[in-house]
Amino acid sequence: AFVSCKKEEQEKPKVIYETQPKSQAKPQVDTSKADIADLPVHMEGTNFLIFPVGDLNFFKKQGYASSKSDKNISYTISNYGEYEITGYLDNLKFQEIGKDTIYALTDKNVLIQSATYLKNHADKTKQQLLVYMLQDIDTNKDNKLDINDIKSLYISSIDGKNFTKLTEDFQELIDWKYVPAKNGIYFRAVEDTNKNGEFDSNDKIVYSFVNLTSKEWKAEEFQVN
Repeated sequence: AFVSCKKEEQEKPKVIYETQPKSQAKPQVDTSKADIADLPVHMEGTNFLIFPVGDLNFFKKQGYASSKSDKNISYTISNYGEYEITGYLDNLKFQEIGKDTIYALTDKNVLIQSATYLKNHADKTKQQLLVYMLQDIDTNKDNKLDINDIKSLYISSIDGKNFTKLTEDFQELIDWKYVPAKNGIYFRAVEDTNKNGEFDSNDKIVYSFVNLTSKEWKAEEFQVN
């Protein structure tokens, strides 16, 4: 379970299509947020510590607080399962073991829901990678980035470098799967082909494959039907 349920998940994200250039259509940064970091996570066999960074959670005795004037605070930002960090995270920070420098995954405004270490792939190929599910565009144009926006798929090396988007903008990630026999990731996404702002049965399901051993991580679309 995620550490926070204050952001109720909408079953189908909505899209409001842009009338301005994408470079200008950026979600506003919430300056009232009180970001803190959890203690570091170490993925077995790697040489890096990962610090999850997110907003403080504020509680009332009978539920979540409506304002940050309430004194009941949870300092837990994330959960860690088997090779996976989950939560509602604003960033991840990395530190190489034996060094003092700590640096951020990205300077973009994102909401990271999960970061998964591909342990089986690392054992097989010695290539250490992280796969992320996150929001990176304010697709419903409400001036905030949350789980009601479209979910995207990203990948990076274990040190957070080469942070790369795999899904196309305005394609909603459905799911993804690592297939050891192919040394790659398969994923499905839905595209709002009729441009009605909803993802429904009339829209196109896009199937893609990423060869992780290639010099460039690039999603290649393929047909199933």
